Amino acid sequence: MEFEPFRLLAGGWGSTPAINMVEKDTTYELTAELPGMDESNVELKVAGGVLTIKGEKKEVTEEKSGGYVLSERRFGSIQRSIPPPESVDRDRIEASFKNGVLTVTMPKTPEAQKSERNIAIKGG
Repeated sequence: MEFEPFRLLAGGWGSTPAINMVEKDTTYELTAELPGMDESNVELKVAGGVLTIKGEKKEVTEEKSGGYVLSERRFGSIQRSIPPPESVDRDRIEASFKNGVLTVTMPKTPEAQKSERNIAIKGG
């Protein structure tokens, strides 16, 4: 039988970040929550038609009190790969990072922006 606390730790921080994607008029905006990271710990790339977010978190704390030293180290990595919509101009993708949130702006191609049209709705 597996010891419960170790099972919980195994599924802990590492794995896939929570993401949200919103379609706007001229862009798609993807946000990924990466708490405890900064931009130097995150890699973003597009290859083979797939957008990949990779990150690594390293946290080291040390507390000295009386006759002992408490030292904790936490390491974890994340990776999430998603295919961007076909209408994205992959050469113009941009990203920013603030307060643990990665924001990826993916502009639509000019053709995709022109292909949208309103459809009239007729009454019954």
